[in-house]
Amino acid sequence: MHDSVFKSIDAFAPEFIKFWEDVGNIESPTNYKEGVDKVGNYFLNYAKKEGWETEVFKHDIVGNVVCITMNASVNARPITLSGHMDTAHKVGSFGSPAVKIDKNNIYGPGVMDCKGGLVAAVLAMKALKENGFTTRPVRLLLQSDEENVSAYSNKATINYICSKASDSIAFLNCESTRKNSAVLWRKGCLRYKVTVTGKSIHGSRCAEGGVSAIQEACYKIIKLEEFKKEIDGLSFNCGIINGGVLANTVPDLCVFNAEIRYSTQNQLEQGKKILEDILNKTYLDGTTTFWEIESYCPSMEKSEKNFELLDKMNKIYVKCGLPTLQARQSLGGSDAAAVTVAGIPCVDSIGVAGDFIHTINEYATLSSLPEAAKRIASVCIYI
Repeated sequence: MHDSVFKSIDAFAPEFIKFWEDVGNIESPTNYKEGVDKVGNYFLNYAKKEGWETEVFKHDIVGNVVCITMNASVNARPITLSGHMDTAHKVGSFGSPAVKIDKNNIYGPGVMDCKGGLVAAVLAMKALKENGFTTRPVRLLLQSDEENVSAYSNKATINYICSKASDSIAFLNCESTRKNSAVLWRKGCLRYKVTVTGKSIHGSRCAEGGVSAIQEACYKIIKLEEFKKEIDGLSFNCGIINGGVLANTVPDLCVFNAEIRYSTQNQLEQGKKILEDILNKTYLDGTTTFWEIESYCPSMEKSEKNFELLDKMNKIYVKCGLPTLQARQSLGGSDAAAVTVAGIPCVDSIGVAGDFIHTINEYATLSSLPEAAKRIASVCIYI
C-alpha cells in the first residue's frame, strides 16, 4: 500500500506547499491568541472539508488546541501526530508578506518550527485517505503555546494533549528534523524570574547612600555566567534584564531571568542549588533579592518505550525504502518531554528540515515536506 500512498504524497505536494505558505503567512506568536486561532481554524476548515472529526479545546488566554481525527469510528488504538502552531517571532518581524519561497526553500516565521511538520502530517493523512486507509484512527493535535512551555495556559494545553493521546500506540511529534535522525531524549528547562531591589537616589549623589539594584544583579549574573559552559549536561543562561528609570538616577529595581537546562532530575536539583546559592548571596548591603519560577519544561529522559518505537519505525522504513533514523539528543525542550513523562511511546522531530529556527533567517527545504509526509504515512500504515 505504501507505494500508492507515496505517489499520492508526491502528487499532492504542490498543493500542500501552498497550504504551508498560507499558514506561515498567518503570524502566530504564542501571546497572540487571535493569530494562533486563525492558524487552527485554517486546519479545522480543511479537516471538515475532508470529513474528519474535529474537536477544539478552548482557552481564554492562549490559542485553542485543535484535535483532528481521521477514521475516528475505527476500533483500534490510534496513532497520534502532533506539532505546535505558535511561533517565537513577533508580528511583522519578516515583513509583508511574511513568507517567501524560492526554487528550493520556504522562508518565514515558524515554517520549520513547527508549521511545516503540521502540514506534512495533514499531507500524510490526505494521501492515506485517498488510498483507502482505514486500519486505525490517525489523530492530529495542534498545540497552541508550546514555545512558552505551556506557561501561559498553566499547562492546560499540554495536559489536554497528553490526555487525548493516552491511548496511542505511537506518538509522533512533528518538530523539525535533522537528516536521518530523530530525537529520543531532550534537555529540560527551568526558568526563574529574579527581582533585585536597592535604594534610589539622584545620580549626582550616588556616593551618599544610593544602592544600585542593577549593580547587585550584575554581580549575580556574572557569577551565574561562569556556569554558561555546559558541565555534564547542566547549563545556565541569563537572557533578559530590565532595570532603572532614568539615566541620572541610581536604580532601585532590576529584574532578570535565569534559566537552567538539565538532562536528568538529579541535574535539576543540582542546578537549583547552584542558582539559589548565588541568588541568596548579597554583594551590596541594602539590596534584597527574591525570585519565582516563571516556567518549567521537564526533561525527556531516555525511555525504553521510545527506543522500541523507533526500532519498529526503522524496520518499517527499511520495508518502504526510506532512510532509517538515528537516535539523538536535543538541547531544546518540546512537548515530547511531557508526552514521555506521561508514559506514551513517543518519537520526536520527524518533521521538515531546514535551519535557523527562532531567527529571522528561519527556512525549510521544500523537498523535506513530502519526505516527512512519507515518514509519517508509512508508520501509520504498518505500525
